[in-house]
Amino acid sequence: MAEKTISIIVPIYKTEKYLKRCVDSLLCQTYERIEIVLVDDGSPDGCPEMCDAYAKKDGRVKAVHKENGGLVSAWKAGVEASEGEYLCFVDSDDWVEAEMLEDMVSCLSEGKEDAREVICCNFLINRPGRETRHYHGLAPGVYEGRRLQEEVKDHLLGHENRMISMSRCMKLFSRSLIEENMKYSSPDITMGEDVSITLPVLLDSKRVVILKDALYYHYFYNDESMVHKYDAGMYEGIKKLYRMIQEIYRVKNRKNGQEQADKEYLYLLLLAVKNEIRGGVKGYMGRVKSICREEKNRKVISAYKISVEDRTNKLMYFVLCHPSKPVMGAIWIAFRIYGGFR
Repeated sequence: MAEKTISIIVPIYKTEKYLKRCVDSLLCQTYERIEIVLVDDGSPDGCPEMCDAYAKKDGRVKAVHKENGGLVSAWKAGVEASEGEYLCFVDSDDWVEAEMLEDMVSCLSEGKEDAREVICCNFLINRPGRETRHYHGLAPGVYEGRRLQEEVKDHLLGHENRMISMSRCMKLFSRSLIEENMKYSSPDITMGEDVSITLPVLLDSKRVVILKDALYYHYFYNDESMVHKYDAGMYEGIKKLYRMIQEIYRVKNRKNGQEQADKEYLYLLLLAVKNEIRGGVKGYMGRVKSICREEKNRKVISAYKISVEDRTNKLMYFVLCHPSKPVMGAIWIAFRIYGGFR
């Protein structure tokens, strides 16, 4: 098989402290035919100069500078500036193992100009002093044809532990799949942005490969990140994402798309309830009650029963079904004592 050029797209904003670790891990890839596109999303720190320095030093690196527009606009700019037949995304505070791309490229199909495929490795979550392994819910293997339809596409969403992580990272994509589905990704989606690209890509794919073991991607759990703090706009963000998921399933004409969207929405509501209770911001009980008793939400809660194993999610699901002040107060105290059960 002729070697393919892999474009690695790195959206960058205020990650000066971590950027060197990220880019150096990409430059050390054992697969050599790569293009690294560093997208400076108007970062106010030293990241723009670091990007230019890397581009000047190594011909495989391209620096792109743009006004700040958020994560979606940054990775889209990276796609437009890239030239590779396959695309890979890495966040600028994460890093990867040297053999990641070589192993993923070895699983590409042969003899097809546009195979419309997605290759998935597994990942580790790195917290200070602790590292945990995470695997996709699907068993390792190659999924094509009927198996792809029935075992993958019919079960992408609506599970506590997804069959395939919806992160755009830790994957290798045929370029056409990304380009054709970028229209679904909007800067207005600020909650679960990656779902708006990864979901339609997987629904359009003709071949999906899940690697065995392959713990190549290091996701850095940054406690300073806004992702891990109280987010006053989370619930509105979840509703926007839900509408987008429904639209994607409608356009892609999946037979059980609405059911997958509704069940996924229930799991997202658990996040909304957790965000309010753990945040403990004044008025949280009223906001949780409003979420739980909203007419649309009551219909979905009544229509579907979801499987919940995580102990925090079990509590949130109980609140979703029984939003009483005593229950919320007890859980709020537990969060204070046990640090949110993280």
